[in-house]
Amino acid sequence: MPVSQTKFIEKCAQWVPRNDWHLVPRHTRGIYALLQRQRRGKTYDVVYIGMAPRSGIRGRLMGHQKSKEKIWSHFSIFKVWDNVSESEIVELEGLFREIYRKDSRANRFNKQRKCRKVQDVREDKLVKWGGRN
Repeated sequence: MPVSQTKFIEKCAQWVPRNDWHLVPRHTRGIYALLQRQRRGKTYDVVYIGMAPRSGIRGRLMGHQKSKEKIWSHFSIFKVWDNVSESEIVELEGLFREIYRKDSRANRFNKQRKCRKVQDVREDKLVKWGGRN
């Protein structure tokens, strides 16, 4: 049996135009990002990072599409393998949100909350990590 290239992510699609949300297969579980394309070049700012452990990314994108705040132009999706648990998806989303939590350029929707699991293992004093100096 061939070994997978990734442990969590089975497939991904990046920088997909917002109007193509309906092409995402129903019940696709995983992590998604809403993005805003910049006027110059091929850069995209992260507007929101979300997860869909059960309902599916398509349903979440449809909800964002109907929202009054249409501040995203593209999206990226990361489909997880079938054996990835809901709690692992939640942890992945929390990790990404934790990274963007204090980013001054990130949209306010990314700053919703801390990731409790990451906070529980947080140790900022690297000397306590037990590594060599």
